Amino acid sequence: MTRSATDEAAAPQLPSPKERRRLREAKSLSEEQVAAAVGVTRATVRSWETGRTSPRGRKRALYAKLIAPEPEALTTTAPTAVTAVADPPAPATPVKPATPSAPATPSAPPAPEPIPETAGAAAPEAIPVAAPELKAVVAKAPARATVVVAADSGTGTGTEAADERPSSPAEAFDELYTRTAPGLVRQTYLLTGRRALARESVERAFQLAWHRWPEVAVDRDPAGWVRAAAYEYAMSPWQRLRRAHRHPDAPPTEPGKQALFDALLELPPAYRRTLLLYDGVGLDLPETAAETEASTPAAAGRLMTARAAVVERLPELAAVDSPAEQSALLHDRLGGLARAEHVPVPRPARAVRTGSEDRARMWTRAAIAGVALLIAVTGLTLHTAPTHYEQPISPAERVGGVPPRGGPQKLTAQDLKLQKSLREQLAHGPERLIPQLR
Repeated sequence: MTRSATDEAAAPQLPSPKERRRLREAKSLSEEQVAAAVGVTRATVRSWETGRTSPRGRKRALYAKLIAPEPEALTTTAPTAVTAVADPPAPATPVKPATPSAPATPSAPPAPEPIPETAGAAAPEAIPVAAPELKAVVAKAPARATVVVAADSGTGTGTEAADERPSSPAEAFDELYTRTAPGLVRQTYLLTGRRALARESVERAFQLAWHRWPEVAVDRDPAGWVRAAAYEYAMSPWQRLRRAHRHPDAPPTEPGKQALFDALLELPPAYRRTLLLYDGVGLDLPETAAETEASTPAAAGRLMTARAAVVERLPELAAVDSPAEQSALLHDRLGGLARAEHVPVPRPARAVRTGSEDRARMWTRAAIAGVALLIAVTGLTLHTAPTHYEQPISPAERVGGVPPRGGPQKLTAQDLKLQKSLREQLAHGPERLIPQLR
């Protein structure tokens, strides 16, 4: 018992499910390769990366060592990815000392720093495609700045965030809501083309986040968690059944923005979401694939198809030859379209938290009322139900073919007179012949 407790305490810590997939793709490892190395099936590896299950014991140690973010593990497990991206990490080395310049001198904080750069740099080699333009599109992922579309509410630096850390869950939620809600409403508007639906989706996503705040607070990217929830609600097929959201809002009056607006809405939902996440929000390709629940090659194919469809409608984008410049220009056009439209401002954070609590309270009371009603109906049924079986009485029917009733016929008047005389007068004769009345 002591040994098992010691082994459980010494078990290696694993990153979040989304980070596991990202590290695996950064090393150019497929699900089959990881499954073969650990000794499990491909479905088990997929469940580990989606968060449904988690490895244990020896398999946990092997899996943690296989996706370890240390540079040594990266060079041993994926040498091709490291050699292929020997040039991109060069500008990242002088930036390194900027992050550990804080008082955090231990070796633990600097270790995770190489993860995004190495993961983002190795991502292009993890895509088994032969098209050179696709590799050129993906190769610029490490240099992209994760700028949210229309993020007019600036975020503080790391030291300011550390000094002004919220002291309560409500304050942390309010800070996240104030910082990300306006830009997220504009993103959702570009995704759906409906202002009211964009605001409703963002508020519903934050209500769900407050309802699950213990889970969201420890997530690696709380803003990404809320963004995924808002996108899922906004793109739900059930929204088409609502009369208010059946048709998109009026497009912008400016011709260029109107063409971009129409081009976005003509894309399939999955392609539109991929384009918005990559060229609008600024996520890299593995993060975009993870958020859209697709493989990295599939996300790359959707991105290229969606970008080609948008470029056909916008002549200024078609005139740009470089994929990096084309992506930057498209990013600016999406941001300009989102900022130009009068998107409704979401409600205050306190109102959203109160709405989430009221909604949870309402559903709790409804569940309690439903259980109480079910118990009452069951008790009434048991009280009024019969305790024995009563055979039902069949309905009356006319029966034919029955013979007439037999027996003596009705006596006539003469027969009745004779009967009376026999009863009143005694017959003369032997004793045994006298009839006896009984």
